[in-house]
Parts: sequence; C-alpha cells; structure tokens
Amino acid sequence: MKTKKHQDHISRKDALKKMGKYAALTAIGTFIILNPKQAQASSPPDPGGNPFD
Repeated sequence: MKTKKHQDHISRKDALKKMGKYAALTAIGTFIILNPKQAQASSPPDPGGNPFD
C-alpha cells in the first residue's frame, strides 16, 4: 500500500505574515493581562520604612 504524503508549503513571505499576526495578538493579550494600572491597584499598600534598619 502506498500512501501519498500531503504537504502544504507556504512561502517565506506568507509565513512572516502569519508570525506577525500571531505576535501582535500575543502582545495585545499580554498587555491586557499585565496592565500596569490594574497591577498597581491590586498590589498591597506600602508598609512604610525599611525593615532592615
């Protein structure tokens, strides 16, 4: 029994386009998850002073 190998080849230009889209979506998702304003708002208040003094 012979089987045909199905291979989809894309050009380098198409691969770079797909990678760029993925990178943009990843950056947006990371920014939303790690939004600095929300992270600062949810952090505990500063206890004040240096504990090693």
